[in-house]
Amino acid sequence: MWAVARALGLMRRHPRRRPPRRRIVGWLFLRALGAVYLIAFSSLRHQVLGLYGSRGIEPIAELLRKLRDRAGRDAYRLAPSLLWLGSSDRDLVRFCRAGQVCSTALLLGVAPRTMTAASWALYLSFASVGRDFLSFQWDALLLETSVHAALAEARPGARDRAAARSPSWASALLMRWLFFRLHFQSGLVKVQSHDPTWRHGTAVAHHYQTQPLPTRVGWYAFHLPRPIQVASTAATLGIELGAPFLAFGPRPARRTGFWILAGFQALIAATGNYAFFNLLTLAIAIWALDDESFTWLRRAAPAGRAPRLLPGPIGILARLAHTALTGLVAAASVTTFVRRISNRALGRAVARVSGLLDPYRSINSYGLFAVMTTARPEIVIEGSDDGHVWREYLFRYKPSRPEDPPRWVAPYHPRLDWQMWFAALGRPPAWFPAFLERLLEGSPDVLRLLGPNPFPDHPPRYVRALLYDYRMTDLETKRRTGAWWRRKLIGTYFPTSTLARGRRRDRASRRVAGA
Repeated sequence: MWAVARALGLMRRHPRRRPPRRRIVGWLFLRALGAVYLIAFSSLRHQVLGLYGSRGIEPIAELLRKLRDRAGRDAYRLAPSLLWLGSSDRDLVRFCRAGQVCSTALLLGVAPRTMTAASWALYLSFASVGRDFLSFQWDALLLETSVHAALAEARPGARDRAAARSPSWASALLMRWLFFRLHFQSGLVKVQSHDPTWRHGTAVAHHYQTQPLPTRVGWYAFHLPRPIQVASTAATLGIELGAPFLAFGPRPARRTGFWILAGFQALIAATGNYAFFNLLTLAIAIWALDDESFTWLRRAAPAGRAPRLLPGPIGILARLAHTALTGLVAAASVTTFVRRISNRALGRAVARVSGLLDPYRSINSYGLFAVMTTARPEIVIEGSDDGHVWREYLFRYKPSRPEDPPRWVAPYHPRLDWQMWFAALGRPPAWFPAFLERLLEGSPDVLRLLGPNPFPDHPPRYVRALLYDYRMTDLETKRRTGAWWRRKLIGTYFPTSTLARGRRRDRASRRVAGA
C-alpha cells in the first residue's frame, strides 16, 4: 500500500533538513572585524605620539624601561608587546601603520587567518603597555573577539573541502557565548551593584547628561518626559538580561535577539560616542544568525579557494590541537564568567592558569555603567603668563565652553577626552601632572590632541586645573541663549603649577612643581 500510495504521489518523502551553514556569516564577520581594526588603528595613529611618544603624556619607551628594571626578564611575559623591539616615535607610527595595512587586508579578505593574528598581535602590543589610555572595555573586547575569530576561521584537518570553508558549530557556539557574556554581564553588574538609580528607574535620565561624550541626540533625549525615561531604564535591563538568551534558541529566536540588540546598539550610538564599541558588538551579533539570513550576499561572498586538506594522521592531530585550544578558551571564559557572577575566588590551579592568560587581555569580563553617575564634574585647564590673566585650553570633543554643542565623533576614539571624564570623578590620576607638564613645555604632539592653542607663540608660564559642575540647559534656555550647558565652579582640581627650576629638561622623570 505504501509503495502504491507513493507511486500515486499521495505520500512524499520529506527532504532531510540540512544543518545551518555559516560560510557567509564567517565571511561577513571577518570583514566587519577588519573594518573595526582599521578604525581602531587609524584612530590610534592620530594620537599615538601625543599619548605615548617621547614628548607625549606617557612615553612608552620610559614605561618599558621601568618595567624591565623592576621585573627583569619577567617583563616580557607581563607585557607581551612587539614594542620591545623598538619604541621610538618612528616605531610607534610604523606599528600603527602596520596595523592599518593588516586590517585593510583583513577587510579585503586577503589571508584572513594571518591578518587576524597579525592585527591581534599589533593591537596587543599597544594595549599591554598602554595603561589608562588603552584600558577601555572595547579594547579588551576587540582582542578577545580576534581570538574567537581565529578559532572560527581555522579548520585544520577538515575532512572535506566544504567543511574547511565553513566555521564549525563549536566555533559558532563559542562566538554566541561571547555575544551572551557581553550583554548579560552588562545587565547583571547593574543589578548586583544595588545602585538606586537602576532600582528607581532614573538611570537612563542621568546617563544622557553624565555620559563621557554625549551627542546632540543625547542632549534632546535628556529632556524626554519622565515616564519615557523610566521605561527606557526598564527596557535597558530587560534587553541586557533577557535578549542574550535568544542567541541559543532556534533560528526565529536568534533572529529576534539579533534585531533587538541591533536596535539597542543603534540607540546607544545615536545618543553617545562609544568609539568602535557599537560596530564591534554588531559584528559579534552576526553569529546569532546563519547563512539563511544573508542569501542576498551569496554573490558577494564567493566560496574562495578551498584550503588544502591535511593527510590522515596529520589532519587528526590538527583537529585535536584545534579542539584543545577551543576548549581552553571556552573553559577560561566560563571560569571568568562564573567568577564574575558569583564573586568567588578561584582555586589555586585555576588562578595560576588565569594569571598566565591575563597579560594577553583576551579572556575578559564585561559590564558598563554598573553605578550611574548623577553629576557631571568637568576639568577646565587654564594657562597664564603672569598668574593673573588666565586663558582656557579647549578640548575638541568633551564639553568645554557652554555654547559649544555636543559633537558626534564615533567611531573615532578621542582617548584623552575620555580619560578627562574619568579623571574628574576622583583625584588626579598619575598621568595628569605629566599632561600639565607637556602643556608647560608646549609639546606639539600633545597640543594636537586639544582644540585651538590659546598660547600659539610660546608656552604659558603657569597652568592650573579647575573643577566645574556641568548641567544641560533646558529647552527654553537653549532657544533663548544658544547655550547647551551651564557650568558652576566647584573649586581647584590641581593647583597653579610651573616647571621646576634647576631640573634638566630632558629628564623623563621630571615632575610638575606647585607654584
